[in-house]
Amino acid sequence: MLLYWGLIEDAFGPGSWPVACASVAAIMPLPEPRPFPLADADLCVKCGLCLPHCPTYGQSRNEADSPRGRIMLMQGLATGRIVPSSTVERHLDGCLGCRACERVCPAQVPYGALIDAGRAVLAEARPARLRRSRWTSVVLSQRPLRQLLAMLLRLYVASGPQALIRRFHLLGGGRLARLESLLPASSAIRRPSTAVPAANKAARGTVAIFTGCVGGIADPALADDLALLLADCGYRVRRPSAETCCGAIDQHAGDPARAERLAARNVAAFGAGDDPILPLATGCAATLAAYPRLAAGGDAFCRRLRDPLAFLMAHADALRFRATPLTVAIHEPCTQKNVIGEGRALRQLLARIPELTVVELDASGRCCGAAGTHFIDHAAEADALLQPKLDAIAALTPDLIVSANIGCALHLAGGLRRASGISPEVLHPVRLLARCRA
Repeated sequence: MLLYWGLIEDAFGPGSWPVACASVAAIMPLPEPRPFPLADADLCVKCGLCLPHCPTYGQSRNEADSPRGRIMLMQGLATGRIVPSSTVERHLDGCLGCRACERVCPAQVPYGALIDAGRAVLAEARPARLRRSRWTSVVLSQRPLRQLLAMLLRLYVASGPQALIRRFHLLGGGRLARLESLLPASSAIRRPSTAVPAANKAARGTVAIFTGCVGGIADPALADDLALLLADCGYRVRRPSAETCCGAIDQHAGDPARAERLAARNVAAFGAGDDPILPLATGCAATLAAYPRLAAGGDAFCRRLRDPLAFLMAHADALRFRATPLTVAIHEPCTQKNVIGEGRALRQLLARIPELTVVELDASGRCCGAAGTHFIDHAAEADALLQPKLDAIAALTPDLIVSANIGCALHLAGGLRRASGISPEVLHPVRLLARCRA
């Protein structure tokens, strides 16, 4: 999908996506007015303790690119003291949504919800800003279209064009070449299995897997690997066919009404019950955790969410791993570190693999710049945030890199390909655990 996005804009010029998708946008309703949560914004006392932790403020040193600066802009928009403009839009859209500011805020300001609400205010005044996100959401929320994209990607990778393009640099070094570098390589594209592994022990119960839309296209067999590990632990697996996009694209673009509709579809797809729901990507997990405010039944849905690595660690005595003499670098996504937590489970699981050496990729813990679609929409800024990670990889020379978020994995792998052409593989920790099964 990223490649097609670039092809359209290269054919018709930058900013031509609104033209390409005008027919879809025309039949979509205008954004619904939503009250901005001024009381939550007023919790911010503008103390500035968040500033050293904000990646975008660190880049620009512009207060309008800091959490407190953006909150002031949003307060101004909500009260009519500031008029919506391309400048305000640039500052609010430049936010990564990493929520590092939330983790250190003494006033517990819900910044993640605020930035989404602020973009919704912008969308009410400037509806055209939603055209690209809505088009993307339409495609990713429809299972047949996701399957078509996955098939086209497998065809592109397996039939040879990708290898030729990368070996001979046929796309040059411009924007389209960068987009192509973000597509997964052949080692990551494996046709998903239609068989569900049977639990090889007395069944302890059933768990549901939330695959995710982009993950289902770019890493389609990841759910198979998790199912194998869960079967080792004695759990049956179900994957609801009616599952759709988690709604993150719409929620973060400022289209809460569409995000709510997708949330309702997922709540219905996973149904009632108490079987755990395991999201494969931490980016999806962070949005699913917000379902109590997005959909009826969201509270019950949210109570069933479990981090897959923490779930596996809770049953790790049933897992057996073979000796794997490799060095693995851990990249911890912002959504895991600042929203979900559970980072300790990943390290505990990897420690159970004999002869595996585990290192931390970047002690600073700063955002890599992926941030949903930020690494596509703000390429220069995203690549600048990625560079310290690439420098750390060059110094550590790991054999593998693990990241539990699909966007981070694509961004890291693309940066490595552009930097050296040959790079350590970037994969989900579940993929590594499945490879190391005894």
